[in-house]
Amino acid sequence: MALASRALDLLARLDSTTTPDPSLVREVREVVRDLARAYYTEGESPIGDTQYDQLFGALQAWEQADPDLRVADSPTHRVGGSPLEAFEKVRHPVALLSLGNAFSADDLRAWYDRVLNGLADVLDEGERPALVAELKIDGLALALTYENGVLVRAATRGNGEVGENVTRNVKTIRQVPLRLRDDPPVQIEVRGEAYMKRSTFEALNEALVAAGEKPIANPRNGAAGSLRQLDSAVTASRRLSFWAYGVGPATGGLPATQHGILDWLGTLGLPVPDNRQRFEGEDPIAGVVALCEQWAEQRDSLDYEIDGVVVKVDRLDYQRALGEVANAPRWAVAYKFPAREATTQLVDVEHNVGRTGVIKPLAHLAPVDVGGVTVSRATLHNEDYIRERDIRIGDWVVVKRAGDVIPQVVKPIVDERTGDERAHQMPTECPSCGEPLVRLEGEADTRCVSATCPAQLKRLVEHFVSRGAMDIDGMGKKSAYLLVDLGFIRSLPDVYRLAERRDELLEIVGFQEKKVERLLSGIEASKARPLSRLLFGLGIRYVGETVAQQLVSAYATLDDLAAATQDELEAVFGIGPETAQSVSEWFAHDDNRATVDELSRLGVRTERLPEEAPAEGAAVLEGKTFVITGTLPTMSRAEAKALIVGAGGKVTGSVSKKTDALLAGEAAGSKLDKANELGVEVISEAELLARLAGGPVGDEAELPAAPAESTPESQGELF
Repeated sequence: MALASRALDLLARLDSTTTPDPSLVREVREVVRDLARAYYTEGESPIGDTQYDQLFGALQAWEQADPDLRVADSPTHRVGGSPLEAFEKVRHPVALLSLGNAFSADDLRAWYDRVLNGLADVLDEGERPALVAELKIDGLALALTYENGVLVRAATRGNGEVGENVTRNVKTIRQVPLRLRDDPPVQIEVRGEAYMKRSTFEALNEALVAAGEKPIANPRNGAAGSLRQLDSAVTASRRLSFWAYGVGPATGGLPATQHGILDWLGTLGLPVPDNRQRFEGEDPIAGVVALCEQWAEQRDSLDYEIDGVVVKVDRLDYQRALGEVANAPRWAVAYKFPAREATTQLVDVEHNVGRTGVIKPLAHLAPVDVGGVTVSRATLHNEDYIRERDIRIGDWVVVKRAGDVIPQVVKPIVDERTGDERAHQMPTECPSCGEPLVRLEGEADTRCVSATCPAQLKRLVEHFVSRGAMDIDGMGKKSAYLLVDLGFIRSLPDVYRLAERRDELLEIVGFQEKKVERLLSGIEASKARPLSRLLFGLGIRYVGETVAQQLVSAYATLDDLAAATQDELEAVFGIGPETAQSVSEWFAHDDNRATVDELSRLGVRTERLPEEAPAEGAAVLEGKTFVITGTLPTMSRAEAKALIVGAGGKVTGSVSKKTDALLAGEAAGSKLDKANELGVEVISEAELLARLAGGPVGDEAELPAAPAESTPESQGELF
């Protein structure tokens, strides 16, 4: 029986049940486990939230009423229990060691040379041990002990020898299995990292501030503080995550390699790092160095904090041969990213007007080196950010540089205050036009809403003519600002009216005939720029160069884009709810539509070029709606969505009668059941590719079979 059907059948039986028998309790517990696994692991919702809550509530009530019905791996443990008075101490059976550090490519190579020397007696001639690299999550180390597949203890690292028993809190982490699946050892200690996602951290801080509480400094502190809550219900509300990266003591045989260990842990139902890589060959360390340098640049693309890359010798027998030194293994090293924080003094605060009217406080700092870059200015975000952190002019502050983003002031160093510091005051009038500033309810930003504010127009024109947008030769920042100040440009279409004012331009100091001709030629040439460049240049919030290209690939003209609904925009690959709303609202303003119409009338291209259109064959899926589920053989869901959207189709999140086809991979889940119930066509990745290519579907495109029913004993309790 399908999971949804089992759940609904149980709900019907609950209505006629007063005192349940143990078999019914077990069945409800199994279904609740499977429903939670479907929701948190596979992103599926086999039944409605209210129906799930009814089943969960019944199970919880039965277990509370009859202690004999309680089991250690019940999903009801996810909500936490009564508060503890203190955490008991736990001695680790085998110490949790620290890692040695490497801060450069030379350090990594020196470590690998030591590995080669340490294994000189066991390596074959010319052999180079393979390495595994894993991202170093910035969280809190945990040791999880399972007996007969059931989680019985979770402990923090502590000092490596003794930690704290945080079992009840760890049971609230949805990614930590309460029961392992497949055939686990009689006893095993799993080692990993509890962490808080960036998105979770930001949402938590918003809630804390709204409640009048102090925000948390960073995600790592959020994870550590959440795990040390005496009330496990608080931990449950913090939505922590977990990754397993190794094992401690275990009964029975283990895989022979680190990458094998991780794969095996995955089969037991444990989440394992998704960006790990294995390097082998004549020079494995060269690949590791390249990967470390790559992630040093790309770490801000992740929804979790990493502070380095952990590199390990892959073979476990080689690890044992290398052994340990002091409190660190010789067979592993942590490559640490360059520091991106520094301390300096906040000298003053300037208020700038952005092209959308947002007033941005900008800190002027005593120059300081942050990660190899001299920083003298940093963002303070908005008024709330400054007030919540009590940042004052004259404070010594911590400054952080995150990738290519402008540096930001993180916090003041209160102990360094002398009494001469002064509080920041947000202006009440626009520093550019003098008009009153407004702050709408529910928004953090203060804005100038004047349609004639020169600072907004200056920055919008600067952006519009920039190289990534319309790329107007002869008009840089200074020229753009000057032409706005002199009244030549009062709106974007005025840029294309400058040819009508050639003689007036020649009267401007510094605008000789050659300069004016170059400017006017550049303006004329820009009319033929690709549509995506124009869309980017309009300055719509959240629409960068990549987003503009994605939108133009989906919509052939600005009129088509303007007519799209928010839901239709969200169906475009790479377009999220905030971006879709921003684009929809921008085109809903009459002034903005008038700007686009006037640009078109003045000869600016508002239709996409052939090379901006989706790849050839786009029409094959025109008007078709797809849903994607399960694990595909060779591509991610995002990649599959990109192919479908690029071929004219749409991708939605749930199966309905309007769905044309379900693209199903391994472990397809309840969406496959729903498709079969509704008679929706089910296709495989191979069949999708064949349709895109316009060729026949081969034998390899067999449809996936419906998943067999599973039990906690066979699949393991993931939640």
